[in-house]
Amino acid sequence: MNELDTREWLLTNGLGSFASGTICDARTRTYHGWLIAALDPPRQRTLLFSHLEASLEVDGLIFAFGTNFWTADKVDPLGYRLLREFSVDPVPTWVWGVSEQWQLSRQIVMPHGLAPEGRSTGANLSSQTAHRVLVQYRYTGTQLAVLRLRPIIGDRDFHHHQQEAPTLSFSQLVGPNQVFLQALQASKTGTPWGLSWSQGHYQPEETWYWNYYYPEEARRGLDYLEDLFSPGYLTVWLQPGETVTLEARVGLPASKTTELTPTTVDEAIQTEQRRRGREFLHLPQAANGKLVMWERLLRASDQFIAYQSAQKIPAIVAGYHWFDDRSRDTLLCIPGFTLTTKRFLLARKMLDRLGRSSCQGLIPNILPDSSGDAVYRNIDCALWWIETMGLYLEATQDWEFLAEQYDVVKQIYKAFTAGTLHNIRIDASDGLITWDDASTPLTWMDTLVAGEAVTPRHGKPIEINALWYSALCWSSQWATLLANRPGTDKADRLLNQARRYAEQAERVKASLQKFWHGQQGYLYDRIEPDDRRDATIRPNAVLALSLHHCAFTAEQAHQLLYTARDRLLTPYGLRSLDPSDPAYWGMCSGNPGQRDRAYHQGTVWSWLLGPFVRAWSRFCPGEPVPFDRQPLLTHFQQQGCLNAVAEIFDGDAPHTPRGAIAHATTIAELLRHWDLLGWEE
Repeated sequence: MNELDTREWLLTNGLGSFASGTICDARTRTYHGWLIAALDPPRQRTLLFSHLEASLEVDGLIFAFGTNFWTADKVDPLGYRLLREFSVDPVPTWVWGVSEQWQLSRQIVMPHGLAPEGRSTGANLSSQTAHRVLVQYRYTGTQLAVLRLRPIIGDRDFHHHQQEAPTLSFSQLVGPNQVFLQALQASKTGTPWGLSWSQGHYQPEETWYWNYYYPEEARRGLDYLEDLFSPGYLTVWLQPGETVTLEARVGLPASKTTELTPTTVDEAIQTEQRRRGREFLHLPQAANGKLVMWERLLRASDQFIAYQSAQKIPAIVAGYHWFDDRSRDTLLCIPGFTLTTKRFLLARKMLDRLGRSSCQGLIPNILPDSSGDAVYRNIDCALWWIETMGLYLEATQDWEFLAEQYDVVKQIYKAFTAGTLHNIRIDASDGLITWDDASTPLTWMDTLVAGEAVTPRHGKPIEINALWYSALCWSSQWATLLANRPGTDKADRLLNQARRYAEQAERVKASLQKFWHGQQGYLYDRIEPDDRRDATIRPNAVLALSLHHCAFTAEQAHQLLYTARDRLLTPYGLRSLDPSDPAYWGMCSGNPGQRDRAYHQGTVWSWLLGPFVRAWSRFCPGEPVPFDRQPLLTHFQQQGCLNAVAEIFDGDAPHTPRGAIAHATTIAELLRHWDLLGWEE
């Protein structure tokens, strides 16, 4: 390599922990490291093990493999120039070498952290979870070599940087083939964890590395310098063909430990392949070069599933590196991640968890962790919950679950009709949902800058009221079904509810015609509190057409979809705003304030491909989906984070990827419609 290849790789462990870095092995982000552990799964992610600085001595010559940024223009050492090969499947693997003289390969594996039923995870036989990473070096050559490995460590929240300070130190307890480490600060002790190895001699030698420079953070206008600590170094003498395996694991020393051998990494890879095989056993498997993309999407989807510690409550991490589990994203992901893949139990557990979190008819957009409170700043999560529940029931016919959850449906209906938080209520004049606080963004376009909504959508947003119509249709259908179940003693009451829901749905359907802009051939994005119409062309109109129950005519849908195709569709998804609009931002870059202002003002969101494809296939069944699959396919396979899709892209060509490097809802929608998008091989 003559140039730095900063494309990224990602490993996750099913608990929210992750490992991530670049092909050239330089850390370009705050979020790069080999063990960023979710200490309160899937949250409280903490960087413990950044990486290993490695060098190899062969025939009196020393070769350094590290690649570190110290300024925007200074990189040292230049290990990337020795890199000969990199592959991401089945795990990230690097091969460095000099001609035919020698080669050194490295593999990184992050085993799944949740033990199967009845099994432990090794070091602590009573534990059902583990946060760990395996690293293996393999040497090939013609003579003895000496590999030196210096662990670079920290103990910090994964959003923030570590700086050397008199109040910060690291204790280390050295044992046979292992060292246990813990940060010590004036006010608290850090997370205990251990590093073990299969062979070699460890020498404690404490030193700080100052001012690691993270160019991606500098580009984003954020803090970009960090100090990391090294407790010592490991020296390993390697004969040709020999390996050294290391494991970093969160936790205190245990009486029984896992023996590291030359086959440990291969066994971990095989264990993970078997686990995924069990998860997707009932689905088509790749054969003869077909369904390869299907399997890659399945694997990508599995990286976002994270369990809440030993309770095994599933959640969906909205995106890596920095997002947690969020209700709206979870609900948008359930159809692709669980219904398409027939992981119905996962869907049931997620819907149950969100249903139980309902309060005053709202479902929090951010669920509480062990020390926090739920955040109920949204208007749509409860409505998406009903829509997703309907899709789950259509797929499973799980009417017992409907009976269990029907009280939540009634609570949501009652709260919206009677009025709830944020003055969310039904307008008595037309039956549509509204709220009137311009400073409180409650839809997915929820960015605040200086306390004000960048894209104010108070009043009556189109997709919210389309969701309300679909929710009423589902509710009427479910009340009728429950009334006709054998043995019910509430048939009359349920049938009355069904009639009330149906009557209200018809009224909402008629009122939704107020959104039709005949001259523009599109839907108004919202009706403002003073009844003015917002004619801004945004993708929310496409969302309205994509729901299971749609209130608009086929002719209206045709016109709308053609307009969306011409104004919003790009090779990477739908723009969030028409480029001809004066408020359009073509690039989502610059400092945080600039990026926040551009976030929903033209930026492309790939997950919106799903609603567009659903609406197009419904209303334009004789026409192929007008989407060129190749750019997004190339991005998934070869750009950004390999085998992932970025959160957002610039609205202007060349549509540079931005935001989180791996976004859950996009993968979910690609799985849900992979055949319609032509992603099969």
